[in-house]
Amino acid sequence: MKKSKRFMRPLTSDIQLYTAQLDRTPIVVFIDEEQLVGSGVIEDITEMSVAVKGERYMRGVCTFKYAGID
Repeated sequence: MKKSKRFMRPLTSDIQLYTAQLDRTPIVVFIDEEQLVGSGVIEDITEMSVAVKGERYMRGVCTFKYAGID
């Protein structure tokens, strides 16, 4: 299996988050860019948070990264 060029790259803009949601691209969620706190497909996005597997993660304190493999 070959890793995607996006593997573990941060999703830093709204368009990246919405594209990952539409494409159902798996992501991982970190706090302080170190502690893994969640993973899965984005279910909902608001100005303040991102929902993954029923959990809401605050955009101001979390880092979202691509986890997908092509």
